Amino acid sequence: MERGQVPSLQGSPAAGRLPHWLLPLVRAVPALAIGLTITFLTDHSATVGLVAFGFFGLLSGIAIAGLGALTVADRVSRRVFVVQGVIAAASGAAAFIFAGAGLAVLLFIVTVFAALTGFLELYVGLRNRETQLGRDWLAVGAFTAVMALVFLLIPPDGAVLATGLIGAYGIMLGVFLVIAGLSLKWGQQDSTKGTVAA
Repeated sequence: MERGQVPSLQGSPAAGRLPHWLLPLVRAVPALAIGLTITFLTDHSATVGLVAFGFFGLLSGIAIAGLGALTVADRVSRRVFVVQGVIAAASGAAAFIFAGAGLAVLLFIVTVFAALTGFLELYVGLRNRETQLGRDWLAVGAFTAVMALVFLLIPPDGAVLATGLIGAYGIMLGVFLVIAGLSLKWGQQDSTKGTVAA
């Protein structure tokens, strides 16, 4: 590989690594779970928002750090995903610890989470933008960064709005990640078939 060349992240994973499509599919599970849970709850208080985000942060953080380390071939991107997972898990833990603290704490935790993890995912997306996986990371990073901006604008009495937005974020993120993961899986299978046929 030439110096400065972006490593290919599509096709077969590096030796000893899990397939790349596992990361988005596993990340989709906690996102969809909190999204659907909040959607069907009548209570959209700040406490519910903190508890729901706590589950999301912990589970997605473990998935991002663990599977990022096992599926991403590029060393720098892999390290960024581990850091991103730690931030997500720490944010989730903080949401649990301060579950009764009210809307201001919910807004602070979610805003910090979205700003930091959104920036990190944008970075790895830009670093790998020549690949489909990199473009997916760019989309998730941009979406998450926008969430940080939206949460900065929520009024002091907007607990219902904030919790509802967490649910909407979970559903939209989860659906996107499922589509991205399945596209990567099917694209990898087509690439393998083409190689065998050749």
